[in-house]
Parts: sequence; structure tokens; C-alpha cells
Amino acid sequence: MHRSAIFALFVLAFSMPAAQAARYPGTYNETEGAELDKLSSYLNAIHTLKSNFVQLGPEGDLAQGEFDLAKPGRLRFAYNPPSPILIVATGGNIYVKNSRLNTLDRSSTADTPLELLLNQALDLRHDPMITGIEEQPGVLIVHGRVATTRNQSNITLVFSYPAIELRQWMVKDNQGGVTTVALTGLQTGVSLPDSVFAIPQQDATPKPK
Repeated sequence: MHRSAIFALFVLAFSMPAAQAARYPGTYNETEGAELDKLSSYLNAIHTLKSNFVQLGPEGDLAQGEFDLAKPGRLRFAYNPPSPILIVATGGNIYVKNSRLNTLDRSSTADTPLELLLNQALDLRHDPMITGIEEQPGVLIVHGRVATTRNQSNITLVFSYPAIELRQWMVKDNQGGVTTVALTGLQTGVSLPDSVFAIPQQDATPKPK
């Protein structure tokens, strides 16, 4: 994908206002509540999903790859070379493999705001993670946050509207860095074998000579 086309995917990321003040779950007005209900129905209807993605990191670094999702609880980010990263969520954990460093890190999916995408029975109107919703021309923007002992990150989900489709999300981490992921060529209802979500393994360490 041409670099100018890649940056065009992230117009919303740069023009979007800061997250609104947190709202108590279920206190939205009639229009906001109806919009959240529509988004909940859309996400709950997705059982499997495959998409290309483009990622813009906190330092402006770009990466591309394939995103796979199978609910409940499984996702995979397979990054294209030269990125050495593979991310897999399964069994309540999320694994990050760096093949260049031969490292494998594990954490709970409850500590990532992407848990929203892994849930098969979402109710965004009453979900304590959701802090607000706003409508901009052609899109609905949902603000959320994770508040655990290890993670205080925020997430912003962007959906096309009125024809609802997940387009991108932005995650702001504990250090204030923002990572944006834009989806292209999204397909739902695809067949994804269990092997797609196999837990990554560290490479065997060569024996010293």
C-alpha cells in the first residue's frame, strides 16, 4: 500500500477530539443509547473476522499485516516483515512474540482494552468500560477505558455510520503513547482453523559450540 494512502486511513486519528468525561454506564440519552445498542448488535453478530490492518505507532512508525478474530476470546495480529512481532490472544491470555529477540511475553486479556472485541455478549450501553459515544459525519466514535491495577489505558473505536462497520481503533497506553490500527478489506463469517490461534512458541536456542 502506498504511503500516502496509508496515512489517509488515519485522518480520524489526528482530527478526533480528546475523550469526553466519563459517563456512568446506562446514563446516555435516548439517541446515544440507541446508537450503542446498534453497535452492540453489530459486534455480537460477528463470530469470526479477517482483515488486513495498518498500524501507526506512537513514534510514527508504520506496520502492516493480517488481523484475525474468533469469538469468544481469540485474536491474532500477524505482522508483515520486517516486523518480528506476532500477537495471539487465546485462553484468557495475550501472547506477544518477538522473533528477532526470541522473546515471548504473556499477559491477561483483561488488562487490554481489546477485550471489547473478544466478548461475544456485549452491552455497550451498560458496559463499565464505555465512557462515551459521539457522532461525526459518517462515523460513530466510542470511547472506553481499562482500569486495572496494571493498566489504565484508553481505547477509541471508530465505526462507519449509518452503514455500521468497524473501521479503526486507537489505544492510549499508560505512558500516553497512542497506537492506531485501521482495518481494510474486512470480512466476517470466514472459516478460521484453530491453528491460526495457536500459542506462539519461542525458537529453540542454539547450543553453544
